[in-house]
Amino acid sequence: MAMKNYSAISEFILLGLSIDPNIQDILFVLFLLIYLFTLMGNFLMLLVIRPDSHLHMPMYFFLRQLSFLDLCHSSVTVPKMLENLLSESKTIFVESCLAQAFFMFATGGTEACLLAVMAYDRYVAITCPLLYGQVMSNQLCVGMVWGSWGLAFADALINILLAVNLDYCEDQTIPHFSCELSSLFSLSCSDTSTNFTLLLCSSVLHFFGTFLMIVFSYAQIVSTILSISSTSGRGKAFSTCSSHLTTVTLFYGSGFLSYLLPTSGSPLEMMFSLQYSVVTPMLNPLIYSLQNKEVKAAMGRMFRKYLHSFM
Repeated sequence: MAMKNYSAISEFILLGLSIDPNIQDILFVLFLLIYLFTLMGNFLMLLVIRPDSHLHMPMYFFLRQLSFLDLCHSSVTVPKMLENLLSESKTIFVESCLAQAFFMFATGGTEACLLAVMAYDRYVAITCPLLYGQVMSNQLCVGMVWGSWGLAFADALINILLAVNLDYCEDQTIPHFSCELSSLFSLSCSDTSTNFTLLLCSSVLHFFGTFLMIVFSYAQIVSTILSISSTSGRGKAFSTCSSHLTTVTLFYGSGFLSYLLPTSGSPLEMMFSLQYSVVTPMLNPLIYSLQNKEVKAAMGRMFRKYLHSFM
């Protein structure tokens, strides 16, 4: 029997969040507002941190990188999701799907590394305050950021290059609002055991590896904070970590649950995926601006400066 040329399939169908047109309209407005708030919040963080000399410290250098990453991460999935909420076909080209999967993996992996770097920064600031400026030099900070990007993109590239050669069957539907590597494996007629093993190994090493680094850093931080005699000193030390700890909880909590659940399109899986890729990038600027006095002060200085320029 002749073999079918499965590679001729050029498009997938993203089933999305709902097939009800009325609900789709509501979801479109909701996620458009979330995306606009994400853009405004993260752009505001970039505008506030860079020109303000009071924030020229490693902590805020990393926070600026996080804001840029959140802009990238949300922009990989949300525009296409918004398009599909208004479209009847809900199709995406195979090449576009692979590109989306690559950039989701790359930006998510970079954020995992960056959160581990930020945990190390807090560890040095609290456990070695007198040596903080010497240890966290500009070259080290820039090197760690470039290392985070390089490691994540190399990891994503290895996985996506192996997925490019897969052949796909007649079932073109992806029970999700975005393309992820794991969802593509179930649509393939090729042997995906190697792909799955590589994805599992890289995810364990990358995401669980960075998570363990964060846990180790915070174990040392907690030990140092508990050794501080004054209550006010302990409160001040913990306040410098609270924003980062909240971000880590949101990112890893929703991320782990999203990737550990099978790709079935269940409401629970969708909820965690939305939290991980859509909602968290919007919340991060709020978390850092509301819980950080220096960021709030910098925003006040920036707004006063713009008001004076218009008067």
